[in-house]
Amino acid sequence: MSDAKTKSQRKERFTTLSGLPIDRLYTEENLAAWNPDEALGYPGVYPFTRGIYPTMYRGRFWTMRQYAGFGTAVESNQRYRYLLGKGQAGLSVAFDLPTQIGLDSDHPLALGEVGKVGVAIDSLEDMETLFEGIPLEKVSTSMTINATAAILLCLYVAVAKRQGASLPRLSGTIQNDVLKEYIARGTYIYPVRPAMRIVTDIFAWCRDHLPKWNTISISGYHIREAGSTAVQEVAFTLADGIAYVQAALDAGLGVDEFAPQLSFFFNAHNDLLEEIAKYRAARRLWAGIMAERFGAKDPRSLALRFHSQTAGSSLIAKQPLVNVIRVTIQALASVLGGTQSLHTNGYDEALSLPTERAARIALRTQQIVAHESGAADTVDPFAGSYFIEALTAEVEQRAQELIDKIDEMGGSVEAIGFMKGEIEESAWGYQERYRTGQDIVVGVNKYVTEGLEVPDILKVDQASEDAQVQRLRRFKSDRDGELVQRRLDELRAAAGGEENLLPRIREALRDRASIGEVCGAMRDVFGEYRPEF
Repeated sequence: MSDAKTKSQRKERFTTLSGLPIDRLYTEENLAAWNPDEALGYPGVYPFTRGIYPTMYRGRFWTMRQYAGFGTAVESNQRYRYLLGKGQAGLSVAFDLPTQIGLDSDHPLALGEVGKVGVAIDSLEDMETLFEGIPLEKVSTSMTINATAAILLCLYVAVAKRQGASLPRLSGTIQNDVLKEYIARGTYIYPVRPAMRIVTDIFAWCRDHLPKWNTISISGYHIREAGSTAVQEVAFTLADGIAYVQAALDAGLGVDEFAPQLSFFFNAHNDLLEEIAKYRAARRLWAGIMAERFGAKDPRSLALRFHSQTAGSSLIAKQPLVNVIRVTIQALASVLGGTQSLHTNGYDEALSLPTERAARIALRTQQIVAHESGAADTVDPFAGSYFIEALTAEVEQRAQELIDKIDEMGGSVEAIGFMKGEIEESAWGYQERYRTGQDIVVGVNKYVTEGLEVPDILKVDQASEDAQVQRLRRFKSDRDGELVQRRLDELRAAAGGEENLLPRIREALRDRASIGEVCGAMRDVFGEYRPEF
């Protein structure tokens, strides 16, 4: 490029949000080796680049979920009913930190955290209250829970059965992705190997009892939130997926028995076109992995189904209402990229859990994209774009190179330290570009206003935590203590052997053991994870 042309541009070097170089212009020369029959195909068929269903949103819209949960089960139940009444199509449950790491609300380490970042669930009684008046057979429920996923799934099934629901008709998802906890998030409990055993026990149990349930949501979302690039998000997420598939095969499951119930969870960030390319590349990569590496035959095993959520890390506190625009762009990227399910963040989430007003606007954002933007009226509208196809191929190639490197290390379980280090380095790079002004963030390093615009925010007060602790104490006092201990001993024995743990977990919860007690029994056998780096 000539000096004159360079000087006429806004900056010397253009890149995507993840740092991939962007040319001034894209032409057919950028797709010289591109074969549309191989790279694209048609929606609903291999390699699924254009989407996993033939008609996509012309058939029906994506599932509109709003991630919600705070305080006690009573308070969260009220929010769920509110959202369903405003047109939400599915529930997405946020749990508090003690629930996520298997501690009861009365545990000393739970002090100050009960109900703060999600709903506190200690028992079957809490789970019944959480879904009171909500017919689980008719509502799809996603639960963002990992280390304690088996326990929360068993509680959900118990509530559904008490409602008289048919288990084969239950639909929903548990995140159940423990590997990304060690890599990027930190709400782990057990060492990696026993944690992977619980994951595959869930696969096996759901294969036999919950055929419509997504047994795992393999998550790139938290990897991206921790600071990864789009390429790393795809590579590390699919590498984790490979590890789960291999673990299930090693446990004796047939690939087409469990693979149709796998799902994924990706971030929706600010770079509209990079995000669209990212989703398309991920679908194409996964189809190839399942067909060529694992020999899957069922088309459902090859199709990467994913939920997406707008980027919490992109939200700013100083001008919170401006976040509505960010969330809109991110939601549009998800839809143009072919998501199956979407959560849009509230504009106030850099300050607190979303208020009802913020949650309603976030839901309305999805509804406007669906009904007013035209983005849902044709399948994969960017297909054939010189830039999008070139970028899709670049994301795919670079992600494959990272997957190959992880394979050389022995897979995701052995490469946890490598992935963690790569994410940390990328996160530092992002911060440096913002600090030096190479990347502009409106309201942070440019167009800054004085003072802090603080809207009304949601506060979970101490009374809510006190009420939950008292509720748990009443629950523990009103039960057969000897029976509970017998069930926990049976669970310990099962954990020390090879049988599927879910039936033992279900029995313990049915006979009124708490989540903390069930986790404690397995901790006694498995121990706890201690990072080595």
